[in-house]
Amino acid sequence: MKRTRSKIVVPMVVVVVTVVIVMAVFHKARQRPGERTRRGSSIAPVEVAPIEHGPIELRRTYSGTLEARSEFVVSPKVSGRIEKINVNLADSVARGQVVAELDNDEYVQAVAQAEADVAVARANLVQAKSALQIADRELQRIMTLRKGGVASESQYDAAQADQLAKQAELEVSRAQVTRAESALETANIRLGYTKVVADWTNGDARRVVAERYADEGNTVSANAPLLLIVALDPMTGVIFVTEKDYALMRPGQPVWLRTDAYPEETFVGRIERIAPVFQRATRQARVEIAVPNDTHRLKPGLFVRATVVLDRVAEATIVPQQALTKRADQTGVFVVNKDGTAVTWRNVTPGIREGDRLQIKGDDLVGRVVTLGQHLLDDGSAIVIPADPSDNAGKGKAVAG
Repeated sequence: MKRTRSKIVVPMVVVVVTVVIVMAVFHKARQRPGERTRRGSSIAPVEVAPIEHGPIELRRTYSGTLEARSEFVVSPKVSGRIEKINVNLADSVARGQVVAELDNDEYVQAVAQAEADVAVARANLVQAKSALQIADRELQRIMTLRKGGVASESQYDAAQADQLAKQAELEVSRAQVTRAESALETANIRLGYTKVVADWTNGDARRVVAERYADEGNTVSANAPLLLIVALDPMTGVIFVTEKDYALMRPGQPVWLRTDAYPEETFVGRIERIAPVFQRATRQARVEIAVPNDTHRLKPGLFVRATVVLDRVAEATIVPQQALTKRADQTGVFVVNKDGTAVTWRNVTPGIREGDRLQIKGDDLVGRVVTLGQHLLDDGSAIVIPADPSDNAGKGKAVAG
């Protein structure tokens, strides 16, 4: 009986001891690094960086495209065969310059016909005036005879009716002259349309041919495209911004643009227009940038990267981005004590980020912050800062908490 009890008790003891060991290991694993450090069981090796004070800027870089400030298609207003095109691709064009000429034989003939119609109408007008003068004299003669009792009432009525008819014929002749002169003017205008002119109102006095759609000898209809004329100075850079950045943009802000066409150069422009609405599909707003281009090196369609300074703080507290960490849903940094042997947890609010530099808002901080090894730390943890290889002293400090 005793042997049986011994066989039962021994396994139970083993089980109990095993459970105690597992619980101890589990408790130790759950223990926070900071607690072990505070008890002096470990010292955390960390890397640190100095806290800076100075200006910091919020910069954003957007992908965009260059567009011509304005462009228009040159088209003839009348149909005809192209006899000559005076400009070609990339040629400079002055305002009001004749860029193409159409075969004008038909329109010259139309002008001649209209001139002949004007001459006929004017001759008819002269004839109508003469007829009216004769009718006026006849009416006066009948009126004199009527007073003397020689002419009858019916003769007077007939003379008066004839005089009124001749007045009407005169007015018709005058209208016919006006119509013929108008037709002549129209014919001259259409003849002028055979010389195709590149004309615009605003902007610079010279622009550039961007496309040529037809060649000499082609027969084109009215409004058929011949040339595309674009303005290259200034250019318009187009970017699209999100709601977050939209509120920080305003007309007049400087913009720095770079393009793969000139990788070593930076072009400076300014925000000119900001769209008052967001596109529904992308939830972004269009922003237009005026870019001076007096040398015409920049071209429509070039891909650009536009950098805008959205905000700037002249005197800010700045730490490396990697110094920022979280503890218990709080954001902060570990500040190294003056003697470099321990750290203090400080809650902060992140601000402007510029590259790997980060503005932090809150109490003024000085000294150094931990940038690597925060997962081993808690408030008050002891630390060791490895020696900088470039430091001839070559020794770090280590003190148990």
